[in-house]
Amino acid sequence: AMADPSSFSSPSCCRTRHLYLRCRADFEARALRGTAAFTVRAEREALRSLVLDTRDVKVFKVTVNGQDAKFAFGEKHSYKGTPLEITLPFELRRGQETIVEISFESSPNSSALQWFTPEQTSGKKHPFLFSQCQATHCRAIFPCQDTPAVKLTYCAEISVPKELVALMSANRDGEMPDPEDSSWKIYHFSQNVPIPCYLIALVVGALESRKIGPRTLVWAEKELVDKSAYEFAEAEAMLKTAEDLAGPYVWGQYDLLVLPPSFPYGGMENPCLTFVTPTLLVSVIAHEISHSWTGNLVTNKTWEHFWLNEGHTVYLERRISGCLFGEQFRHFKALGGWRELQNTINTLGDKNPVTNLVPDLSEVDPDSAYSSVPYEKGFALLFYLEQLLGGPDVFIGFLKAYIQQFAYKSIVTEDWKKFLYSYFKDKVDVLDKVDWNSWFHAPGMPPVMPTYDMTLADACVALSQRWIQAKDSDLGSFSSADLKEMSSHQLIEFLALLLLEAPLPVSHVKRMQQVYDFNAMYNSEIRFRWLRLCIKSRWEEAIPLALKMATDQGRMKFTRPLFRDLYNFDKCRDLAVKTFLEHRASMHPVTSMLVGKDLNQDQ
Repeated sequence: AMADPSSFSSPSCCRTRHLYLRCRADFEARALRGTAAFTVRAEREALRSLVLDTRDVKVFKVTVNGQDAKFAFGEKHSYKGTPLEITLPFELRRGQETIVEISFESSPNSSALQWFTPEQTSGKKHPFLFSQCQATHCRAIFPCQDTPAVKLTYCAEISVPKELVALMSANRDGEMPDPEDSSWKIYHFSQNVPIPCYLIALVVGALESRKIGPRTLVWAEKELVDKSAYEFAEAEAMLKTAEDLAGPYVWGQYDLLVLPPSFPYGGMENPCLTFVTPTLLVSVIAHEISHSWTGNLVTNKTWEHFWLNEGHTVYLERRISGCLFGEQFRHFKALGGWRELQNTINTLGDKNPVTNLVPDLSEVDPDSAYSSVPYEKGFALLFYLEQLLGGPDVFIGFLKAYIQQFAYKSIVTEDWKKFLYSYFKDKVDVLDKVDWNSWFHAPGMPPVMPTYDMTLADACVALSQRWIQAKDSDLGSFSSADLKEMSSHQLIEFLALLLLEAPLPVSHVKRMQQVYDFNAMYNSEIRFRWLRLCIKSRWEEAIPLALKMATDQGRMKFTRPLFRDLYNFDKCRDLAVKTFLEHRASMHPVTSMLVGKDLNQDQ
């Protein structure tokens, strides 16, 4: 078995099968405090000890089947944290189970948790807390086997001040007053489908819900809940489409939680409760819904095989949009993904080993390696195979069978490839022509580009070429009528194409603002690309707008490139650094770490 380079725990010795979590959210101390009781099964004979992952977590006491057990922390690693070794008071035989209970407290600086003061919320009255455990941050809440190779079920009891609501990536099993303090409330949860611990999630805040479908509530702060319910109304239609494509939805409830704008990702596929940011487009919902099959049911065994989660999820997400908006639209989104991949590889460098589809993460922090590569290079491989093997209808048959074959398991790329060969055993000659080594293990762009239907992309290409080729004397030929026939998706693609080229002269972006008035557009995907275009062209008037977007929301996809571009513009480098340092304390811990690296402000 291949070890997980991002974890200290060794699943080959023992496995945590179930977790019973009891804790209290202390907003004063910014800590989660309580007990984590794991049902542990020995995977080999004469087991006398086990190692768990931790990062900045206090441990007060460990018991094994109720008996006190010795424990010791190992040496601290720069990003993996500190291994916790527990010595069992008795030997376990292979297959034997025991309960290991750990009293713990998380640090106020936990990389998994973001605590908000009331002033930082929409309602301004109550504090707020959310967790983000992917990839390796569950260990920063409580000690655990923090590897996606291990799946467990869990139950939880979370005590919070009674005016707040707690939610988890699990079924809601009711609430009761806290017997120790009647001004607190205990919320009960259970997750009966085994999940990797990166999918354990908790949120606490003044939340309200609206029912938008037979299995869907939208949760948000009161100020946002009605708008959110309206925006995500098509969730049930997407779920049904996904079930037609991928098989039955096994998680029961599909709720959506709208987070404060500092959430570092567009969405997080926590089971039963997808976390989404308010800057969201509907495609993110299709993406998170798709994870209910690829990622949450079939899971990468280590983060080196993250493309198995993300490539398949992007493939499914685009199949859903194809069903809902037509095949030409799916191809248009697929081509946009290829351009996004080009953009990422331009930024990271085409010799950079993190641009491999299957990177080596031996001494690499998964957070630092995170990019669009597993999403878009992974998707490109699947899209290329779809075209090679007989088209969308044939390929969805494979995907459905793949999900059935590996549901509830964690796998590596080799497992996927073997199954592909066995499913298409009549097409082995075709599969053997694929340059697998380059697809998996070479950096840069893929060895082959799939074929794309250009119907919707042609208008974007034509308009971007007009701007690229225009001389100053041609600028009068542009007018607002240029955009009349274009959808918001096409505007995003138009701007993305310009970003792949050398910066436009500042005269061009000024004229573009005059005729198209992009400054007045608040679609975040359009605004983000427009502001990047302005900064790359050194248009000083865009600086305050770009700084505002980089700090008003915290989605890393937007915040990191905006700060990077501002930093690379000599006129505003110092202002970019100053703005970052002013906002650092209220940023998400992972975002602040990565932007700090980008701006050479490492602490």
